[in-house]
Amino acid sequence: MLRVAVVGSGPSGVYTAQSLVQQSVVPGVRVDVLDRLPCPYGLVRYGVAPDHEKIKSLQQNLRAVLEDERISFVGDVEVGARGLTPARLLELYHAVVYCVGAARDRRLGVPGEDLAGSWSATDFVSWYSAHPDAVTDGFAGSGTGLDGRSAVVIGVGNVAVDVTRILARGADELRLTDVPEGALRALEASRVREVHMVGRRGPGQAKFTTKELRELGGLPGARVRVDPADLALDPAYTDPAGLPAVNRRNVEVVRGWAADGAESDAPRGIRLRFFLRPVELLGEDGRVAAVRFERTVPDGAGGVRGTGEFEEIEAQLVLRAVGYKGVPLAGLPFDEARGTVPNEAGRVLRDGVPSLGEYVAGWIKRGPTGVIGTNRPCAKGTVASLLADASALTDRRLTDDPLDALRDLGHDPVAWRGWLSIERAESALGRSLGRGRVKIPDWAGLRAAAGEDGAWGPPDRP
Repeated sequence: MLRVAVVGSGPSGVYTAQSLVQQSVVPGVRVDVLDRLPCPYGLVRYGVAPDHEKIKSLQQNLRAVLEDERISFVGDVEVGARGLTPARLLELYHAVVYCVGAARDRRLGVPGEDLAGSWSATDFVSWYSAHPDAVTDGFAGSGTGLDGRSAVVIGVGNVAVDVTRILARGADELRLTDVPEGALRALEASRVREVHMVGRRGPGQAKFTTKELRELGGLPGARVRVDPADLALDPAYTDPAGLPAVNRRNVEVVRGWAADGAESDAPRGIRLRFFLRPVELLGEDGRVAAVRFERTVPDGAGGVRGTGEFEEIEAQLVLRAVGYKGVPLAGLPFDEARGTVPNEAGRVLRDGVPSLGEYVAGWIKRGPTGVIGTNRPCAKGTVASLLADASALTDRRLTDDPLDALRDLGHDPVAWRGWLSIERAESALGRSLGRGRVKIPDWAGLRAAAGEDGAWGPPDRP
């Protein structure tokens, strides 16, 4: 038997587990999918916006994999310096595949970035997605930004579109989602009436996808405006024929908004701005009051250069959505520049040499690129490398039981049935609030919902 641990239960981890049990090269594979959280699905649960029900429905596909009898979910288990070390994992399993994503957001690196009211988009997403690590009071208190009139979102990718949409969407619509009750109340009380989404390059180079972009124009109670002067700086704006299909469609959508000069009495406005690079967050009484931008122009080589002209946009809330970066995991090598674990075809490299039994898949393997579906071929590639090593891996006899090792370290792992208990508790919470299912937002609540019957160990399924 080949015993494998997959660290991380997001799409890359689940696709890795699926590839392992569906292959026919090595019989008798058993996979334990470990996660630091007592809940599976990773960014599908904690990164997809609550109003994106179609994407969130991917959880059902992931669920079908995790319910395979050859796969066990082992939640609420930390891997790293404070939990199971990579060295100890290799003693318990023939192979370990790390699918830990890219949890750190990139910073702007400008003065004033740490003023009150300045946040990463990751903070905001974690808060409205009920991640148990989110700031306790989140964005509900005074001075957090939602009590101001104007918000600036820095970035023009799908995360920027998501947070812009949540800020501009009415609370009555969000009530139909699983957004936690505290976040719903705070968004209902929000005074933000103007949201500026700002990019340093033009619409022809923006990273958002057309479907997500169009959603901004369909929000009840909000109107999208675009400054034609910004667009005129983009050489591809007047003739987008040479752009890739997605970028070309994006330009066409933005062009339609720029041409719409009709007056609107919508209570909230969305302003798309381009060719502006943040250089400083300006403060007043310790909290952000505006963002200072430098006007940029295309440099002819696909980038931009500064012009020395500056503009200030009022903002009591600033969300930076300029990308993610991997986080080092104690005991594994790490390439700080790329934010990945050094690897060759998914095999972890230690001092340039493949480390037998250690593998990576997903963002920690290739960097934060691609969409959810990109993780499937990425996982298959890593599994192919693992299976090629299978004969050498199974030469090593395993003696310790993983569950006993976890308990010796003080862990109380959550089994699949514990996750099902959390699901039932969230449904009950929603009913008590007159809503559909509502997420439990804190560690204590999740662990209590999992209950003693959710502890991992035979039988580990209901």
